[in-house]
Amino acid sequence: MPIRLNHITLAVNNITRSFDFYRNILGLEPLCRWDKGAYFLIGDFWFCLNVDKNVQPESSYTHYAFTATQENFFHLRERLLNSGVQVFQENSSEGDSFYFLDPDGHKLEIHVGDWRSRIATKKIAQGEWRNVECFV
Repeated sequence: MPIRLNHITLAVNNITRSFDFYRNILGLEPLCRWDKGAYFLIGDFWFCLNVDKNVQPESSYTHYAFTATQENFFHLRERLLNSGVQVFQENSSEGDSFYFLDPDGHKLEIHVGDWRSRIATKKIAQGEWRNVECFV
């Protein structure tokens, strides 16, 4: 059986603030919460928050992307903007994307599309990608 992604854990300063953001603003389904963490379910994927007073957000392009349908993308983007999130990048790839920071500065994205649409786009127009080798 091929290896699969099990979960992602983000370090957060304040569990109450982060729990409220991920549940009420981003709309994730909570599984449980305690004084030092929380678990959410995204499809079959387990998403974790863990209190760490030494949170160090990535300074690189490393980010975590959530799938949105075309129907709810603009509503979700407006809800995020109205909550005061900071935008960290403008979209320059295929599909609608919105890049923003969570309350601890973690880089997040909501994206319409999947790996199939991304690969199909790259097969048609490589753009900045050079010497692309596709395996699907």
